[in-house]
Amino acid sequence: MSQRLPNALLDACLCDVRAPLAGDPARTFGLDKAEAKARLERLKPWLQEQQTRLWANRRQALLLVLQGPDCSGKDGVIRRVLSACNPQGLAVHSFQAPNAAERGQHFLQRYRQRLPAPGLLGVFNRSHYEALICDPLDGLCSDDELPARLAAALEFEQGLAAQGTVLLKCYLQIDQAEQYRRLVERLEQPAKRWKLKLSDLQSHHQFGERQRRWSTLLAASHSGAAPWYLIPAHKRWLRDLLVASLLARELERLQLQWPDRPAPFTLEQLQAATTHKDAHQ
Repeated sequence: MSQRLPNALLDACLCDVRAPLAGDPARTFGLDKAEAKARLERLKPWLQEQQTRLWANRRQALLLVLQGPDCSGKDGVIRRVLSACNPQGLAVHSFQAPNAAERGQHFLQRYRQRLPAPGLLGVFNRSHYEALICDPLDGLCSDDELPARLAAALEFEQGLAAQGTVLLKCYLQIDQAEQYRRLVERLEQPAKRWKLKLSDLQSHHQFGERQRRWSTLLAASHSGAAPWYLIPAHKRWLRDLLVASLLARELERLQLQWPDRPAPFTLEQLQAATTHKDAHQ
């Protein structure tokens, strides 16, 4: 049995469509840092085994979508939580602003091309929802196009379920003050400064507008079949344990077993091959 957090706590992170971003991003649910970190370490071996079972069966895929403002910790989740997984069964993709070639395609094309194959745990660091938030702010589409884009995004998600891909959508929530603190941290530390882009400054200035747009989009794209989870991300240790626990719950629901397949050869054939080899040495 996994060491994940209980359902009641995980369900407390479900998107409230009346006010998706109204929750306190610094809340801790009464959890303690030391225990949370220890619990994550105890959970990792279970995650590794379940992800290996997913890969061994090659039937279903699981796609973890990580969204959130700049500096909310998407890279950190990938580094700390998914370090437990077998890299051969992972497909991690980080999406930046579309390049010139991608702008000439349907906005969903680059995401379709990177969907995890059956057996893989896929991770989208940013996702198709960026095309409904960043593209209009960057002048790549008009606000008039957004209803059609939203309809296409929802149809895209319905198609994932039909093809056997489980979707887990997490929005890592921080406020503007915390983003400012983390940007300062990156400016002052060479080991983190390389992550900075000029667009980070623009998005920080637009923080309020982006949050307003995200609030509307989260409410419009949340459903029982494809819910959003709002992850309080001021505390990195809590953020990581919440995402790991949600991932564990989805793997539990798949009820994965080791494949029941006949072996391609018998023990007798192996022993005979070994005896034959020894006889000719």
